[in-house]
Amino acid sequence: MGFRQGAALASVCFCLGVLFISFNADYRVLYQPMTDKTIDDAVQFYTTFHNAPKAVLNLLHSVIAIGMLAFVAKLHKWDESAMFFDGSSVGVFVFAIMLYTTVVIPGIRTVAIPLEQETREDQVEALRVLAAGNTLIVVCLGLVLALQVSSSFKESLSIDLHRCSQL
Repeated sequence: MGFRQGAALASVCFCLGVLFISFNADYRVLYQPMTDKTIDDAVQFYTTFHNAPKAVLNLLHSVIAIGMLAFVAKLHKWDESAMFFDGSSVGVFVFAIMLYTTVVIPGIRTVAIPLEQETREDQVEALRVLAAGNTLIVVCLGLVLALQVSSSFKESLSIDLHRCSQL
């Protein structure tokens, strides 16, 4: 594994770790009966996440940027593996970033700092959309990991086939 693939995988795994922490609140919002305690716990969690020091968000955004740079750098070596596996990984990673910027960030803002005209039902709906967006991002990042594992498997298989053909 090279540096570019290591940076890409580290970025994806870091983001998955952040999302698995959020899954504690998301699971109860999506798959269990909605009670006031569930809603209050999820609101408390996302309010704490929203009010975290800016260094935390800067770290998260830096790791996302490093991952994007690593995937683009992997495309520089334009072979079959880069076209199929790395190109697809870039597409799926960009889709996950778009979900984060268009669903998660506004959802956290709606939950943590509701406007005066927003009701409790609006907060609950924002929690549901936020939890669903986080789940979709987990699926996207899991697909990126599967594509990268497939790429590594293909490379090791081609190396083994090359060795066998020389015998």
